[in-house]
Amino acid sequence: MSRRTKVLAIAYACSPYLGSEPGVGWGWANAIAQYHDTYVITADFHRDDIERKISEAPDSYEHLHFFYVRSKPWHYRPSKGWIFIERSSFRLLLNYMYRSWQRDAFKLASRLNEENPFDIVHLVTMVGFRFPGFFWKINAPFVWGPIGGLENTPWRFLSLLGVRGFIYYSFRNVINSYHKRFLPGPKHAFRKARGGIIAATESIRSEIRHWYGEDSEVICEIGPPPTVALDYSLREECEPLDLSWSGQHVPGKALPLLLQSLATISADVDWRLNILGEGPCTAKWKKMAKDLGIAHACVWHGHLPRDEALQVVHESHLFVITSLKDLTSSVLLEALSQGVPVVCPDHCGFSNVVTDECGIKVPIRNPAQLVSGISSGISMLAANEEKRMLLAQGALKRAEDYSWEKKADRIKSIYSKVLRKEK
Repeated sequence: MSRRTKVLAIAYACSPYLGSEPGVGWGWANAIAQYHDTYVITADFHRDDIERKISEAPDSYEHLHFFYVRSKPWHYRPSKGWIFIERSSFRLLLNYMYRSWQRDAFKLASRLNEENPFDIVHLVTMVGFRFPGFFWKINAPFVWGPIGGLENTPWRFLSLLGVRGFIYYSFRNVINSYHKRFLPGPKHAFRKARGGIIAATESIRSEIRHWYGEDSEVICEIGPPPTVALDYSLREECEPLDLSWSGQHVPGKALPLLLQSLATISADVDWRLNILGEGPCTAKWKKMAKDLGIAHACVWHGHLPRDEALQVVHESHLFVITSLKDLTSSVLLEALSQGVPVVCPDHCGFSNVVTDECGIKVPIRNPAQLVSGISSGISMLAANEEKRMLLAQGALKRAEDYSWEKKADRIKSIYSKVLRKEK
């Protein structure tokens, strides 16, 4: 029997119980470990979650091993203070914290590689392009991805994000463009990872080719949650169309687009909106719903445990995404995996995942057109339950295309190609 490839994966964000980046790290670590001996360097504050999960079924994780970078006072941890910073205008401070963590992780990775060399070093999370650290300097073939963060927020939509959102995302667009052109780290990392670059979306692949002249393979960064539904919710006659929306309540998630859309829907359409999550914009968005005259049909659930949030989504008839700046967003596959059709803007990773068989993509020519398109999509499905059921069936099938098992096969192929190149 041939020896399993020995992989060192760096996944700062990695948790079996969380979505978003931590869920990406955990999913990819397990996908890699299906075919390879996998050693993961991650943040120390994930230790309790990881060890608790592994203790439940140790034999299932025999090829997965973890090393933790010791926390320093200035390293991020999910405390009230850091969470406040993460959700505020000062969140750019997290960049400096993460770079500090990467330096310590690089020292650990270098020592581990000297003691017992790895066949491949794979940087998994964070997925942002501007943070390759120095892992590409390690004396081993380098794989990088899934990669995101290269796209700017559409300028024509910034006015929808409020004063703070406008300032933050305008500044981010300028910095993003500067970093793509001038940051040396990504240039070195892309060059070292040639043949082993993974883009999270087709548009990110185009950005990588444009700015760095390198080709990449597209693999969606997210996968379905552990709990995948076997069926979808039916809508009884005279029952309101149950909508759900989920995300941090920050400007970029752009819930006001949905609230404005619902305010324009005919009074003949009976609907109810479940809003998951919370954040600095919650109070402002609640006031907007009240001012628009739709507060009575909005249910604000706040932040729920993942299983409870999935249940709310599963019981809904339609899921709506309004994000103006995202990769693919874990809530998209969570909705599809629960048999819930999706209405979303036709941009970011949503363009790749959502098809005519599982949802409705709305062009993003301008804000008024996007609001109108969301409203039209909801109204059409509210009046056509047969069509909605077909999309629900398509949602379950589409979620299968993004399983972690299929990602494991893709990453195995990429590793083989990278190792052949090294010979």
